[in-house]
Amino acid sequence: MIGDMQTAALVGRDGSVDWMCLPHFDSPACFAALLGDEQNGNWWIRPTGGERTATRRRYRHDTLILESEWDTPDGTVRLIDFMPPRGGHPHLVRIVEGVTGTVRMSTAIRLRFDYGNVVPWIHRVDSEVVAVAGPDSVWLSGPVPLEGHNFMHDADFTVTAGQRVPFVLSWHPSHAEESDHLDAEKALAQTERFWRDWVSRCTYQGRYRDAVVRSLITLKALTYRPTGGIVAAPTTSLPEDIGGVRNWDYRYCWLRDATITLEALIRSGYTDEAHSWREWLVRAVAGEPQHIQIMYGVRGERRLAEWEADWLPGYAESRPVRIGNAAVGQYQLDVYGEVMEVLYLAQKSGMSAGEHVWGLQRSLVNYLEWCWSEPDEGLWEVRGPRQHFVHSKVMAWVAADRAVRMIEEYGKEGPLERWKALRDTIHAEVCEYGYDAERNTFTQYYGSHELDASLLLIPEVGFLPYDDPRVVGTIEAIREDLMVDGFVLRYRTDRADAADKLPGDEGAFLACSFWLANALLSIGREKEARELFERLLALRNDVGLLAEEYDPRIGRQVGNFPQAFSHFPLVTTALNLSHHDGHRRSEPDSD
Repeated sequence: MIGDMQTAALVGRDGSVDWMCLPHFDSPACFAALLGDEQNGNWWIRPTGGERTATRRRYRHDTLILESEWDTPDGTVRLIDFMPPRGGHPHLVRIVEGVTGTVRMSTAIRLRFDYGNVVPWIHRVDSEVVAVAGPDSVWLSGPVPLEGHNFMHDADFTVTAGQRVPFVLSWHPSHAEESDHLDAEKALAQTERFWRDWVSRCTYQGRYRDAVVRSLITLKALTYRPTGGIVAAPTTSLPEDIGGVRNWDYRYCWLRDATITLEALIRSGYTDEAHSWREWLVRAVAGEPQHIQIMYGVRGERRLAEWEADWLPGYAESRPVRIGNAAVGQYQLDVYGEVMEVLYLAQKSGMSAGEHVWGLQRSLVNYLEWCWSEPDEGLWEVRGPRQHFVHSKVMAWVAADRAVRMIEEYGKEGPLERWKALRDTIHAEVCEYGYDAERNTFTQYYGSHELDASLLLIPEVGFLPYDDPRVVGTIEAIREDLMVDGFVLRYRTDRADAADKLPGDEGAFLACSFWLANALLSIGREKEARELFERLLALRNDVGLLAEEYDPRIGRQVGNFPQAFSHFPLVTTALNLSHHDGHRRSEPDSD
């Protein structure tokens, strides 16, 4: 992934940009080959003939600048891809650099607007190729003349050692004047300086620093800079089950990510980003508490209607390709706890907030008093019947508990005794109906025999301590039942009373595996925790990125990519392991 903190592009090992939405994360893609083929739009640059896949790739140190290198019989060539942090319109810059010898190169670009559905009208303005359709115009400039044929533009050229050939693609509204020309080399220097300055603020210096910094850069790149909202992923419909229907649009901001987002940012030294995320959340959920949603657009939009792009065959024939997300209309009780927890953590971290924020919190808890006992769709947005999910009830408890703490610790005004009683009532009900005493484990929902990895968060939010036998029993049960080939499933999808009624299966959810590593560490099983964490690090691709899931059946990552919900727990688990290291070193040596 490369990006400018308003949108992103995915670059393949073969030097092809196969996915890019312009001008924003949730805009229609102009390169959509990722979900179809090259006729749906892509742009490749690579050596002519021979091996298409780059010999090696890396991000330039502490940046989001991607460097791909090919070793050929005639020499070595490097492709530098990046998107400068945006000042006006978006730009994608690709610089071909000769390293040794003289290498013959080829490039071809197929622009297709509206997710690969619209072939634009293409013409030239001086030396630039201009593509226009509807509201979009894309301008491509460079020193190599491109020839048009078969609804594409291509060219062959050579690059010698020390030579650099820049290409710049820019977007602006089709009705607007041509955007300013970008100096590729100057933009490269500015982009490198931006990312290195940003990384220098990271306070983490532990043994996993490289993985943490790469995750933090990825998360920064998934942030919509104008508002502070963070998208779950820059892609839609990358399948959780190859060839199946579990394909969702993740280019939106989920409240389920709220707490771990704030925690990871604050603990890593990024208080400005944490503040921007808190402010995005407050604006997004403003309004009547009964209308709070589980997700919003990057600018706080509420209407994210789901439809299918039926002209796209899908990644590896995985249909349908969905645009928008119908889960936006689901009822999820846990979001009240997420919002209350984030605002409590922000207060605890010294982030000031106006009295209107406490007013929002009060209205949420007042509403929760009469809605918490209803069933919901749960954290995982199951598309089966509503249930009394244990995690949802625990997060309702979190909402009441944080309201009580705001009054007791920060002097806020509110009905303290009433909310204490609410907290106690929810706690008692969960322990009675959500716990299987015979098996010594909490269950996915009331009356179910199934487990759910979200139960690992019970001690994390303070509902019960880690040394409570019921918590230890739940951790053990999840480890035994949901762990497959060393990684953790969200829940079982292949049993009669599974809440998930969709066909097909899915891989191990990477966030859940990080949760288990953290839980094992917290109950004193550091060796197992570290082994699991390092197995998870080993799943990252060649440039350190994680998707949503890992499918052990086929030995590969699956789901939308890269996934914020995988990288945030990577950061927090690494911090916890390093904190444990530091605590152990500070203890006096035993006799």
